[in-house]
Amino acid sequence: MTGIDFSVLTKKKPEKGLLVLLKKKSGRNNTGRITVRHQGGGVKQKYRMIDFSSGQDRLDIPAKIISLEYDPCRTSFIALVQYPNGEKRYILAPQELKAGDEIICGEKTEAKPGNRMKLKNILVGTPVYNIEAMPGRGGQLVRSAGASAYVSAKEGKYVSLIMPSTEIRKMFGECFASIGSLSNQEHGFVNLGKAGRKRYMGIRPSVRGKAMNPCDHPHGGGEGNTTIGLKYPKTPWGKKALGVKTRKRRKYSDKFIIRRRKKKHKK
Repeated sequence: MTGIDFSVLTKKKPEKGLLVLLKKKSGRNNTGRITVRHQGGGVKQKYRMIDFSSGQDRLDIPAKIISLEYDPCRTSFIALVQYPNGEKRYILAPQELKAGDEIICGEKTEAKPGNRMKLKNILVGTPVYNIEAMPGRGGQLVRSAGASAYVSAKEGKYVSLIMPSTEIRKMFGECFASIGSLSNQEHGFVNLGKAGRKRYMGIRPSVRGKAMNPCDHPHGGGEGNTTIGLKYPKTPWGKKALGVKTRKRRKYSDKFIIRRRKKKHKK
């Protein structure tokens, strides 16, 4: 069993005015039917209201980092910032950010971790995170622990980015992005160690299809530990389970993709 190093965080209670009680849905929709399986339980959580625009409504106004905190609802750490008028907000915390630092959002600013500016003004080769998909919408891309995209080229009103998935994609130069890469890089190496930690996270156990009966799963039945006996694995509803493209063939954003992500081959 391994854990995360929380020594970089500030020993401080969460900001009360930025907390919302998170009601559990257990994978159920508005009629009470389970639409997402293997969810339920988990410890109580309070959602932190994150400003994904990182101050785009307060251009060229510096904000001071008060604390670095843990967020149970996301993989990266978060930072509490305060503006000169006393307003406080939570933002996603990049690496190398410390309490007492100042960050700023503007069309063109200094390229240091936490600062935010338009993609067209960011130098080629700079790592970025919390990227806008469309101008004015706030950060929607690259928001998980340790993630970062890289500015690879500029052409007209577009900027090319190498995404964490290795996909190369064109984005509008007017979109904002934050400089740096997100905190908590070790998140992917954590070994939970026991089933109970998975239950704390609200994830229920999943049963192998081949351990079921034929009436419950296409992989079910047979004597002992046998193969699934099919040409390809199937879902409980009989659809193909592996190697199937789920993206729409004609999606509006296809024209922005320069190179698709590389496929990961299982050994």
